[in-house]
Amino acid sequence: MTIGEVIKKNRKQKGMTQEEMATILGVTTPAVNKWERGNTLPDVALLAPIARLLSISTDELLSYKDNLTDEEINQYLHMVQEDLKNKDFNDVFLSVKKKIEEYPNSDKLIWQAAIILDSKLMVSDLIDKDTYENTILQWYERCLDSEDERIRKEAADSLYHVYIRKEDYEKAAHYLKYFSFDNPERKRKEALIKSKTGKRTEAYRLYEELLYAGYQRMQLVLNDLRILYMEDDDHEMARKLVEVSSSIASAFEMGKYNEISVGLDVAAWEKDVECTARIMREILESVDTIGDFTYSKLYQHMYLKSVAPSFTAELKKELLKSLNDETFDYMNGNEEWNKLKMDTNNKQ
Repeated sequence: MTIGEVIKKNRKQKGMTQEEMATILGVTTPAVNKWERGNTLPDVALLAPIARLLSISTDELLSYKDNLTDEEINQYLHMVQEDLKNKDFNDVFLSVKKKIEEYPNSDKLIWQAAIILDSKLMVSDLIDKDTYENTILQWYERCLDSEDERIRKEAADSLYHVYIRKEDYEKAAHYLKYFSFDNPERKRKEALIKSKTGKRTEAYRLYEELLYAGYQRMQLVLNDLRILYMEDDDHEMARKLVEVSSSIASAFEMGKYNEISVGLDVAAWEKDVECTARIMREILESVDTIGDFTYSKLYQHMYLKSVAPSFTAELKKELLKSLNDETFDYMNGNEEWNKLKMDTNNKQ
């Protein structure tokens, strides 16, 4: 039974017209009509007045045989949060427990109600906290079987944090399996457990791997975003993103080459002769720094291989060869560019 059906049924039992109900509640008759037809839902602030007017509890008003909609769940949970401000925790807890028993398959209701009560419980000084906590943990556990992936992950996250607070790190680690191996959050959570269980070196390594992978992801996103702005002929944002990419490379100690090279594409796109010549010169002078990050203390616990001299030599060779590419035809006649070409020819 929907909320509109509950209102209609109990209004008629009271012998009350829609107009009379609307007048008492201070709303329009069409509003009541829309509630009963299921087109809209009453405002949260009206739930208690409607229940009193119909001589039913708010639980009965919000009682359905079908699954609750997201809006209905949100309304109910809003009421729970308000009740927690003014009512005894035990009374609110029992009311929520009754609601969950009524809708045992409403994963979203169970998950979010558990979070709300768990958050309140953490900051309270109730004597019998364990009794409430055990039930909340059972609710989280039930959500691990949800068909909704988000609810499963959020429930696992909550359980992880509960056992971290309890310093039961073995139990906390159990819930990592609900996060995919390529999810950075899994690695971060694992690193925290390592740091708490005396495995400091492993914790450092995991955190450093997250830093390194985070840098790579950021640069990929910045690169894609820069290309998008270039396609839309937005020169200001393209240059801005080069600055950001360069700053990030510096902050993550990736070496001078990685700080400078990000600007070459934009310089070539804009056919900025002076900028292109300067950047290419700096790139060629800094090729040997491409692997400087392997010596950074930011990654001192990672297993990073040094960049082989043969690799940097080949890279420099390819860069010098690119001086004659059609891409850089606009550089013909530039003194600095010609000097770079002469240096290339002299080394061949």
